[in-house]
Amino acid sequence: MSIVAILLTIAVPRYFSGVDQSREVVLRQNLITVREAIDKFHADTGAFPESIEALVEKRYLKSLPLDPITESSGTWLIVAPEPPHRGKVFDIRSGAPGTAQDGSEYRTW
Repeated sequence: MSIVAILLTIAVPRYFSGVDQSREVVLRQNLITVREAIDKFHADTGAFPESIEALVEKRYLKSLPLDPITESSGTWLIVAPEPPHRGKVFDIRSGAPGTAQDGSEYRTW
């Protein structure tokens, strides 16, 4: 039993660290995907989208991706464009609280 306990104390922290790292990789990729869709929308229409849902409605995205840290698609933070640009969605950021394994805050990604 003590051998199993020792092995678990070594393996469990590594497992959870791997899960957190996987979530961060998915978050980065989801941000890249949505940002590319925003750029394509702007290139096609000359304006930024009025909402991130407009990217789905206009078929720039199949669906709005989840923020894997918060496990919700409703926690994205919207960055509005500066004048004179039209639209309301210039960029998107994670609304997840906390910091990543590299020490940066999720909301700054």
